Amino acid sequence: MTAKTKIRQRADGTFEVERFTPFRRVEHLVVILTFVVLVLTGFPQKFFDYSWSAWLLKMFGGLDNARFIHRVSGLIFSFHLLAHIASIAIGTLSHKLSLSLLPTTRDFKDVFGTLRYYLEKNSTPPAYPKFDYRQKFEYIGIVLGGLVMVLTGLILLYPGIIAAILPGQFIAAAKVAHTSEAMLAFLVLAIWHVYGSHFSPEVFPMDTSIFTGYISKEELKHRHALEFARLFPDETK
Repeated sequence: MTAKTKIRQRADGTFEVERFTPFRRVEHLVVILTFVVLVLTGFPQKFFDYSWSAWLLKMFGGLDNARFIHRVSGLIFSFHLLAHIASIAIGTLSHKLSLSLLPTTRDFKDVFGTLRYYLEKNSTPPAYPKFDYRQKFEYIGIVLGGLVMVLTGLILLYPGIIAAILPGQFIAAAKVAHTSEAMLAFLVLAIWHVYGSHFSPEVFPMDTSIFTGYISKEELKHRHALEFARLFPDETK
């Protein structure tokens, strides 16, 4: 999402382009760790009548410990989400960031262009920018879904305060929304994200750019042609 992109040369003479800054890579690791812990401590509470739930709760030292770990992880996730949104806002206002992960009208055209390519109606796929519509969908989903999880989680964490301000139905609604959004997020990440980052023929066995921070110049040209044209205009004429 940086406005100025770094390009470096490898020892073998080839070039690679920075895709994620060190800060964004650390953020990704924080999301992975907190999400995994939240799932492992939260799902046994939702599906308490299954045998695997009892096993997981025992692994965390019992229900009370699992709830404590879940709440601490939820607070870490909440602070991280708010810090991320703040950093994006500050970076955008200071012109140090470009909102390259926000959907545009082109993304909707790319959806149909990709479908036509899969159905062999077009001979080539659309030329994607730095982040394609699939990656933008995931990003917007985790931010908006994260806000839902944070809000409903706070309601469930402080039901007494909420009941003194709002009708009690808000607490029951928050529980349904919290657990349902958690299941949706798990399914999207387990199916959509895992496929796109690991099993897709374009990246199999793994897209390592989120960990290394860089993507090769050749891969950028193949997967994100519009970004390649922006960075290397002389090579696209």
